[in-house]
Amino acid sequence: MMERNHYRIILNPYMTEKASLLLSPDENKLEFIVRRNANKSEIKEAVEKIYSVKVASVNTKIRNDGKHAIVKLTKDYMAEDVASEIGMF
Repeated sequence: MMERNHYRIILNPYMTEKASLLLSPDENKLEFIVRRNANKSEIKEAVEKIYSVKVASVNTKIRNDGKHAIVKLTKDYMAEDVASEIGMF
């Protein structure tokens, strides 16, 4: 997969009050809006390449506003740090 394709998979970060609770060290998760046809392995690869982190797991859900991916980072990376670097808060 080429680098530019990663940006086609991850459409944008998703931040709500509930999503901000996922940033805690206990949860260590980020939420993104992704392409509807993206699978979990593509999402994992895209997040790892774009944000230079390691992903432990990916969960997805389809909502009215699109497909959401909740990405859990490995313990080596902090979701709060990544969120502040990309301007989520």
